Amino acid sequence: MAIDTSTISSANARAANTSTPQLNQGQSDELRQSFLTLLLTQLENQDPLKPMENAEMTSQLAQINTLSGIEQLNKTLNGITQQMNASKMLEASGLIGNAVLVPGNSVKVSVDDEGASHATPFGVELEQPAERVEITVRNQGGVALYTQQVENVSAGVQSFKWNGLSNDGEPLPEGDYRVSVKAFDAEGEEMGADPLNYALVQGVTPSQNNGEVRLDLGAVYGQVAIDQVKQIL
Repeated sequence: MAIDTSTISSANARAANTSTPQLNQGQSDELRQSFLTLLLTQLENQDPLKPMENAEMTSQLAQINTLSGIEQLNKTLNGITQQMNASKMLEASGLIGNAVLVPGNSVKVSVDDEGASHATPFGVELEQPAERVEITVRNQGGVALYTQQVENVSAGVQSFKWNGLSNDGEPLPEGDYRVSVKAFDAEGEEMGADPLNYALVQGVTPSQNNGEVRLDLGAVYGQVAIDQVKQIL
């Protein structure tokens, strides 16, 4: 009587395949007990003149141990993953209350009690150094109210401040504005440039799908992955 090796192979494949539900501890113990019961039954009922080969017995025992090893490995990996997610949450929580630059083109203008205007910072991310960067701020209707040209801008993330004044020096009304950036190399060819907007980190939360840590930037900007933070201000 030989143990059905397809049963063992199927169980091993099920334990190794992380895309399918894993056996719980009770099911696992029951399956191992069944394997051992079958093996003992085979030993008790084997033909004395044709005993089970040592290699065959060793192979079947090895498959049972492999199943146990895979389960233990999965348990260990799950524990490591949980520790890593907790570490990411702890690290991300240090950003709460901090201002950051994330992909976006929003600029908010406010006016204080003395009538002075103030604008949130913004930024640009460049793939390579730029000979010049042209910055344009527009209102919601698309009208350009402020333009600036910056020369010799390094590659990477660069932040800018704006006083909330138009090109005529007039304070702009409170509200949301849009900033666009264009970058050019030494030959005058336009190159890649991504605008970045200011946001305040209000909280952190793990994603329900993959445990990824996400930053809560409030109702206006929603949530973003932590790797979307380009600069901490």
